[in-house]
Amino acid sequence: MDFKIREVSTSEVQNFLNDEEYVIVDVRPTHAYNGWQLRNERRSGHIKGARTLPVKWAEYLDWIEIVRHKNILPSQKIVLYGNDEEDIIKVAKRFKDAGYDQLFSYKDFLNIWCKDESLPMDNLSRYAELVYPQWVNQLLHGEKPPVYNNKDNFVICHCHYRNYDDYLEGHIPGAIALDTLELESPETWNRRSPEELSKAFQKHGIDSDTTVVVYGRYSFPDNNDPFPGSSAGQLGAIRCAMIMLYAGVKDVRVLNGGIAAWEAEKLPLSKTITHPVPKQNFGVSIPVRPEIIVDIDEAKNMIAAPDADIICTRSYPEYIGEVSGYNYIEKKGRIPGAVYIDNGSDAYHMENYQNLDYTTREFHEVEQMLREAGLLPDKHLAFYCGTGWRGSEAFYNVYLMGWPRVSVFDGGWFEWSNDPQNPVETGVPA
Repeated sequence: MDFKIREVSTSEVQNFLNDEEYVIVDVRPTHAYNGWQLRNERRSGHIKGARTLPVKWAEYLDWIEIVRHKNILPSQKIVLYGNDEEDIIKVAKRFKDAGYDQLFSYKDFLNIWCKDESLPMDNLSRYAELVYPQWVNQLLHGEKPPVYNNKDNFVICHCHYRNYDDYLEGHIPGAIALDTLELESPETWNRRSPEELSKAFQKHGIDSDTTVVVYGRYSFPDNNDPFPGSSAGQLGAIRCAMIMLYAGVKDVRVLNGGIAAWEAEKLPLSKTITHPVPKQNFGVSIPVRPEIIVDIDEAKNMIAAPDADIICTRSYPEYIGEVSGYNYIEKKGRIPGAVYIDNGSDAYHMENYQNLDYTTREFHEVEQMLREAGLLPDKHLAFYCGTGWRGSEAFYNVYLMGWPRVSVFDGGWFEWSNDPQNPVETGVPA
């Protein structure tokens, strides 16, 4: 017998929107949920209040862990919608096998909901800066991907940290290699000077008008390695994106999920080295957007300010001072007065800002995490970690949400702990 669940109408879904007994689940790709119109939808995004649970995740062995993490409970009524009935049914079967019995399907999202301006939808404010594999593939093949008007003035960067072999192992065809050390200094781990940044961008064929797509490879970093960050390429890519925004590159895109997303769609990799064509000048004075980065004096002022917060995005063992988090930082502890949001398990993992496929976490969940910590969009927020990578990823998630005053405290724990005059706290907060 075919597996079937009851269909619900548009008017019923409207009634469910404010009913806590119901959870509306979008089974389309996260890119569509965020705002990309993959099926020529009349409007961008998802049914307001819906959760994202893409059909491809139904293949994961730990699928139920994702569902539980989203706090979707068996006692609730689950309304599934998407582009294709078979996708809805596939996810519904996973729910059924996990003990969820109250399942419903809504099949008129494309035909009715998207077309009716009176029905509420929502999207990620800056979704166009978070691109998907086929968008990059279109770019490479001379096509015009959606929300792009820069003709052939683009550079794709395979980002890595002192690990050129990572590029040689296989990269997106036509991508150039970009070492994060070109943009940040190992002496301070802060961004390099405006003069150094300008030279680095020009060397890599980038000026302020270039569309830059960055991505990296995530390869399970080991904190016992001499250079653990060499296996955290996607995290490094987002660090590069932040510095590019700060410098004044007008159109910076991040490949959502990094090279893992590219490979998941069975798109080809290349081992052919692409050499950048240098630019004669960057085109503008760096930084164009200085507000994206705050330094230590401003961070100290923000701690005391009623309309600002600095946010620690380190792991809990780092926060309470059990470990420093890095093999090159001795001092343990935290900055007094900073707001804490747990990023994940250690200095090179960002589980609380990512999905299992390394794509960015559902932005409603990130917003809930921030608000539960007392962080609001009308404040100036500066994210920090040990040396800037995790702080950059946390920043980027909130930047994509359109919160107006978000920054990275570039010096982070590394700079703070190097000054014996700066106060430090350890232990579980009272």
